[in-house]
Amino acid sequence: MASGKSLRQIARDLGRAPSSISREVKRNKGARHYLAVDADDRAWRRARRRRPCLLAGNEELRVFVAGKLADDWSPQQIAGHLAKCYPVGSGMRISHETIYKSLFIQTRGVLKRELQQHLRSKRPIRRHKRSSTKGQRRCEIMGAVSIRERPAEVEDRAVPGHWEGDLLLGCGLTQVATLVERACVTRCSWSSTGAT
Repeated sequence: MASGKSLRQIARDLGRAPSSISREVKRNKGARHYLAVDADDRAWRRARRRRPCLLAGNEELRVFVAGKLADDWSPQQIAGHLAKCYPVGSGMRISHETIYKSLFIQTRGVLKRELQQHLRSKRPIRRHKRSSTKGQRRCEIMGAVSIRERPAEVEDRAVPGHWEGDLLLGCGLTQVATLVERACVTRCSWSSTGAT
C-alpha cells in the first residue's frame, strides 16, 4: 500500500482474494490510515480474546441442535436447515464447524459426548477434511529385507546378536511389536580351559 499498489494488485501478489485484502484494510482503519504493524497487533489481540461458544449462549439453539443430532442428522444438515428456516440475525443460525467443535472439544461443555455416537463417522476424534491415506504405503517397512533373504549365519544361530522382530496388527488401531534375540540353541558350558 505504501508503494501505491491497488488492492487487486496486492491480492494478486500475495495469492489472496481481493475481498480478503479489502476486508483486512477496512477492518484496520481503511486505506488512508492502514499500518501493518498496528493491524498485526490487533489481529493477535482478537485471536487471544476468548469468545463464548454460540451454543453456550443460546439455549433454544443448543436444544434444537442436540435434538437433531440425536435424530442422526449430520451437522451440515442441521446448519442447512437452520439457514433455510431462520433469517440472518435471528440467533438461530450456526455453522456445521461450530457444531463439530462443540462435539469434539469437550472443554466447551456444551453438547454431550454421547451425541458423537450419532455422527456417521463414529470417530472418537475429528479427521481433517484434507487428510487422506491416498498414496501412502501403510503397514509396510520401507527398505525391509524379506525373511527368505536372510544370511545363513542368522539361520544357524551360531553368532549372538541377531534380532528378530515382528509386528502384529489387531482390529482398530491396536498393534503389538515383538523383538527377540536369536540365541544359540546348543547348550554352552564353561570349564577352566574356556567354553566348550
